[in-house]
Amino acid sequence: MRVDGNRMREDFDALARIGAVEGGGVDRPSLGDAHLSARRWFLDRAAAAGLETRVDAAGNHSALLPAEGPTLLLGSHLDSVPNGGRFDGALGVVAALHVLLTLQGARLPVTLEAIDFTDEEGTLVGLLGSEALAGALTPEALLAPRGGRDALVAGLERAGLREGELSSARRAPETLAGYLELHVEQGPLLERAGVEIGVVTAIVGARSFALVFRGSAAHAGTTPMDARRDAGLAAASFALAAHEIVVRDFPGCVATIGDVRLAPGAYNVVPGTARVALEFRSGDHVGLERLEGAMLDAARAAAGRGRVELEIEPVGRWEPTAFDPSVCDTIEAVAADLGLRTMRLPSGAGHDAQALAGVTRAGMIFVPSIGGLSHAPGESTAWEDCVNGANVLLRTALVLARG
Repeated sequence: MRVDGNRMREDFDALARIGAVEGGGVDRPSLGDAHLSARRWFLDRAAAAGLETRVDAAGNHSALLPAEGPTLLLGSHLDSVPNGGRFDGALGVVAALHVLLTLQGARLPVTLEAIDFTDEEGTLVGLLGSEALAGALTPEALLAPRGGRDALVAGLERAGLREGELSSARRAPETLAGYLELHVEQGPLLERAGVEIGVVTAIVGARSFALVFRGSAAHAGTTPMDARRDAGLAAASFALAAHEIVVRDFPGCVATIGDVRLAPGAYNVVPGTARVALEFRSGDHVGLERLEGAMLDAARAAAGRGRVELEIEPVGRWEPTAFDPSVCDTIEAVAADLGLRTMRLPSGAGHDAQALAGVTRAGMIFVPSIGGLSHAPGESTAWEDCVNGANVLLRTALVLARG
């Protein structure tokens, strides 16, 4: 039993036209007009095929093949980063839909549900829909969302959602039979290894901080170099040190300076303030703690060398999440039966699966990303690999459903 790859391609291409941008990508930030249109497409396509549909209190959109037993969830998300790629998230939703279409008429001991989670990418909160379903969405996350409070309120209003009812989307763990997510790797490892299927063992943990280096603004022409308290120089010194520390002492980890803003921001003024966005990721709890200590010590040292002050504000964190070993084994065995080579690897990016792993057995299937490119219009995966991933998803779902 296999999915119809040609029919799946037709649906994938139809979805990719919603919010399409130059270069082949999509622009569907969460709960914006294009995202809401994509979600309507998903429900309409499922209903036209004779599937039941549902939207819960957190705006998660679902297609269902009902049965008497608990629910096996398959899915991902249809929102994108601004000017993003057409495969990220969308492949998992379309493949989940086609697993249900392939199994229409089959008698299974579980309800199969293809689900499109709300706000995975974090335009508003991040993992909003999956955390609500898992009972992990906190009031604090809604009061200080990463995309800003005004954007969250406006997005919920556009989608017809009530903030006070989001938590009622929670599913009791005993009602769930598991969760499976197909996703493009978003990195180069599978392509480099010549492997068709990635068996995701865990999602790395991450922490982010806003660092503010405060020196003294001064005239750029009349202030001697040795008399300056240059906040920009301190920030640059820290950025170089952070890179060197990770490469030297933390193999397999990453650290990123994603934004630097200098003030007053003029050619002829020594920067008095430098605001730095720092994020780092590690696959295990101990490594994440050690990495945090090393990064913040390096920031303090850079501030000391530059004779500037340093403010450190924690902004976000998620802990490493391991996936169910038996689900990983099943994915690996199913892929082997299909004649596909596999590789076990962690995910360096966050996914809805990390929220579900806290309440039910969960697993992820990766397919190669061409050139490792993601979160950009040029993101692409060979269609043969997409179909391979969908068939692994189908076969794994059948094993989990029956066992």
